[in-house]
Amino acid sequence: MMSMLNLRSDRNIIYLLVIMAAILLLQGMFNAGAFFSVSNFQSMTSQMPLLGMLALAMSVCMLTGGINLSIIATTNACGLVMASVMAMSPGDGAMLLPALLAGLVTAVIIGLINGFLIAFVGVSPILATLGMMTLINGLNVLISGGTVISGFPPSLLWLGNGTLLGIPMPLILFLLFAFLLWGLLEYTPLGRTVYLMGSNEKATRFSGLNTQKTIMAVYVISSVLCWVAAIIMMAKFNSAKAGYGESYLLIAILASVLGGVNPDGGFGRIIGIVLALFVLQMLESGLNLLGVSSYLIMALWGGILILFIALQKARS
Repeated sequence: MMSMLNLRSDRNIIYLLVIMAAILLLQGMFNAGAFFSVSNFQSMTSQMPLLGMLALAMSVCMLTGGINLSIIATTNACGLVMASVMAMSPGDGAMLLPALLAGLVTAVIIGLINGFLIAFVGVSPILATLGMMTLINGLNVLISGGTVISGFPPSLLWLGNGTLLGIPMPLILFLLFAFLLWGLLEYTPLGRTVYLMGSNEKATRFSGLNTQKTIMAVYVISSVLCWVAAIIMMAKFNSAKAGYGESYLLIAILASVLGGVNPDGGFGRIIGIVLALFVLQMLESGLNLLGVSSYLIMALWGGILILFIALQKARS
């Protein structure tokens, strides 16, 4: 079964590589000077990591046949908690570690609640995470009063704007966690159980595997990835706010589906998601350089999402 899942994912990776080559070819023909400039590549590498972390947080849940609609709310909640702790002593680097720990604890609590509702109470993932999203959004506004919290130490800002050996730190963080998640899914019992659950949850449960424990672990992992996204977001914007990143939910789902993750679960690989993110970022950058409206681009994302879900259903 696992070899068949890999075959389907490998085919999707080939499609993505072809699409990427086509985008590069078209941009080289019509917009080479602006698209292949250093400033454009810097812009793409600074924008992709945040969306990438959110896509990873979404995809790990989708692999089980679930979904996590609370990723944006969780990210903002972690950001606001960390910002509130650092605001006790603005600009003081000594508060960075307590703030990061507070954000991590917040993420784990949210993940445990989501996992408990789905695994033990029996609430469907879409309803559980929708309810959690609504609850967290209300608490986020309550915590912040609807205002922006800023004033972070340089050590945090470096994570969003600094470089290491010429590579942007957000990109390093994204690739690091993508690699860790890939290793977890490909080479651990938890990863194999995730794929088996997505293929047939009842058969996996009857085979003696602890599916409830797996669901709990998956939603905690998803929330921890949102915590990392919150760190990148805070460092990038030098602020935290309840309403940041609301448009990223659709794109995170799109990147997961485009990367080969079946909305019903069971197959999909991290390398496919990474390639899908590059494709989406190159496409968005190219359209922006051509002066295409951001609203039209958002409509395009919705159309592509519908198309790819329809194609996956047709293939299955």
